[in-house]
Amino acid sequence: MFDSIRNHKKYLMGFLMILIIPSFVLFGIQGFTDFNNRGEPVASVDGQDITKIEWDQAHQAESQRLREAMPTIDAKLLDSDQARYATLERMVRERVLAAAAQKFNLYTSDQRLANELQGNEMIAALRKPDGSLDVEAYRQLVARQGMTPEMFETRVRTDLSQRQVVQGIQGSGFAPDGLAQVSLNAFFERREVRVARFAASDFAARVSPSDAEIETFYNANPALFQAPEQADVEYLVLDTTALQQSIVLAEADVRAYYDQNAARLSGGEERRASHILLSVPAGASAADKDKVRERATALLTQVRQAPQTFAEVAKANSQDPGSAANGGDLDFFGRGAMVKPFEDVVFSLAKGGISDLVETEFGFHIIQLTDIKAPKVRSFAEMRAEIEASLKKEQAQKQFAETAEAFSNMVYEQADSLQPAADRFKLTLRTAKGLTRQPRPDAGVLANERLLGAIFAPDSIEKKRNTEAVEIASGQLASARVVQYTAARTQPLAEVRDRVRALLVAQRSAELAKSEGMKQLEAWKAGGEATGLAAALTVSRDKAQGLTQPVLNAALSADPRALPAWVGVDLGDQGYAVVKVDKVLPRETREAPVLAQEVQQYSQWWASAESQAYYEALKERFKVRMLVPEPVAAPAAAR
Repeated sequence: MFDSIRNHKKYLMGFLMILIIPSFVLFGIQGFTDFNNRGEPVASVDGQDITKIEWDQAHQAESQRLREAMPTIDAKLLDSDQARYATLERMVRERVLAAAAQKFNLYTSDQRLANELQGNEMIAALRKPDGSLDVEAYRQLVARQGMTPEMFETRVRTDLSQRQVVQGIQGSGFAPDGLAQVSLNAFFERREVRVARFAASDFAARVSPSDAEIETFYNANPALFQAPEQADVEYLVLDTTALQQSIVLAEADVRAYYDQNAARLSGGEERRASHILLSVPAGASAADKDKVRERATALLTQVRQAPQTFAEVAKANSQDPGSAANGGDLDFFGRGAMVKPFEDVVFSLAKGGISDLVETEFGFHIIQLTDIKAPKVRSFAEMRAEIEASLKKEQAQKQFAETAEAFSNMVYEQADSLQPAADRFKLTLRTAKGLTRQPRPDAGVLANERLLGAIFAPDSIEKKRNTEAVEIASGQLASARVVQYTAARTQPLAEVRDRVRALLVAQRSAELAKSEGMKQLEAWKAGGEATGLAAALTVSRDKAQGLTQPVLNAALSADPRALPAWVGVDLGDQGYAVVKVDKVLPRETREAPVLAQEVQQYSQWWASAESQAYYEALKERFKVRMLVPEPVAAPAAAR
């Protein structure tokens, strides 16, 4: 592949110039660029395509964001087909919400935008002592995200407008208390069951296949005894780590970064608070809510008159099961750990102060601030190494794009060897033996599915040429070359006889177990004595009592109208199980605060379901088309 291009580059370039120059004259450079960048569509929303180029760029940005937020995340998870498809689904959702916001004339005012920006912690950290915003630091902050302040503010405004599309549905959705109770009671219903297991391993001793049977099984299942194709390869990895080594930072830049970010890098302030919570059940009437408010007001008056009794009052009256026993103490927490109304009050109180009533989705709170832990601002000397590493990483990422293009061109143009690229970019040429198409967890960069696909492509195998430069992670490219290739083959029976026999024994053992289990099930259904069943267990969805999921599902799905109910469960190569359901029991009783929280959670699920249904309706309205298939998830391990 590409041989004629490589061998006749000069002629081809002349021919292309003849074609390209007139096209510039006829259509203009901008039109030609637009056509070239259009790319293959992968989805469509409201008649507008999302191209593969846009998809790749969005996934790269998303992966980079996740790596910065979670440095230890497995790179293979981010590069999987499922992760890439999830990015495409998010892009489709954004396009749908944008189309809906435009259609419904939803707009974010300047005041709403200003409030949102003022609430952004990273921007708030850039304020000067007099309260004004350090505009230059703000420009640098958004520039590190590849944007100008105008671009950043436009993106925030767009996001706020899109949120309005579903906020009305999600904010107004609720489930009546009676419906929630019925649904929760049914979901957590308990059943008393007895189980008989017919394990395949218990029948293995009965199976003794002959040589002829082993040979027949081998001949009938050649795919089970394939030795996979293998390749010995050499490969190069270009990443930002190597580029960081050559970067020299100016002292003034390091000092300026410290001056602008010292408070943020030192960590946020933490506060310790205690609270008294009086819950308000979801769907409570206005009169019931007023009664809770009156009781909370009386408790507020009591603790304000005697602040030293706050812990005793919390123990006696608070309906928060997690803190009431500790006198309402919530220990230290920072911003973002609590719901916003609660957090705003805590971070506005003076030490020892007691708040007014604070209403949240959980009910009414009375809050006492007990301690403040302000972080110590670390000195420049303490933070210098950390700042230098951060700035070098940032600059290396910017340099990577230019170096990556040169690396990609070289491994393509000098395709018979990786050595020239190794010499130019001062990279170590690495080797690996016995590589297969299936990624191995210990294979490092060679576990990347896209790189493996390039290695085992026909051109790489047949002509031993370098693969294209494959992005295996953000800021990391790799190219490989096959040195030796061994095709897949069916292993001779002599090499795999023991494995053939083991598979045949396992198959027949499972068949015997299933046959015996089904026979016993019919006998018990007919009124035979129920011997061989295990002791009774009371199981539910939240208490499986050691039952595997298939057995638990069968027990909870059995028809309760005629007890005892008998159910057989085929466990595949594990054997068979028979379940006898003796009793149907109501769910365990819950304390009032716990029950209130469960009902509230159910209402949130209901609102989320309504919001999702509304989004699905929007997808239909705006004619969403997914033009790439959804990847199939890897099968779960047998249980």
